[in-house]
Amino acid sequence: MTTTQGTTAPPVTLVAAFFGFLVSAVSALAGGLVVLGMEEELADAVRRSSPGSTEEQVGAAVTLGQATVLGTAVLIALVYLWLSFKLKAGRNWARVTLTVFTVLQVASVVATDGNTWVGYASAAVAVAALVLSYLPASNAHFRRAR
Repeated sequence: MTTTQGTTAPPVTLVAAFFGFLVSAVSALAGGLVVLGMEEELADAVRRSSPGSTEEQVGAAVTLGQATVLGTAVLIALVYLWLSFKLKAGRNWARVTLTVFTVLQVASVVATDGNTWVGYASAAVAVAALVLSYLPASNAHFRRAR
């Protein structure tokens, strides 16, 4: 399928993969936002790990931890968004990078005891998007984009 500018429109499989990776980006951001609501749980964890800490030190550690998690989540979401658009444009290097990220995401879900259903669902969506990005119609789009 050719667009009016003469470029080839991505196939349905790649558009679906694009939206799947967008869902992964949103879930990464949502995971970071959840940490903002866990102030007391984080404070308790800091108190247990550092029994001699003052409340001021506990508060500073919680704030630093929340800022780190949120900052990391925003960065991951932005990278996922950027890679998703490059994937849709037919950039194979973006597909390879998303493959590595998806493998790391699945490994993290499998290796971590504290995962929730959101973590599992996000990993499942990323795996489905990855599979879609390697189907024959998607492969043809990457070949044409070269």
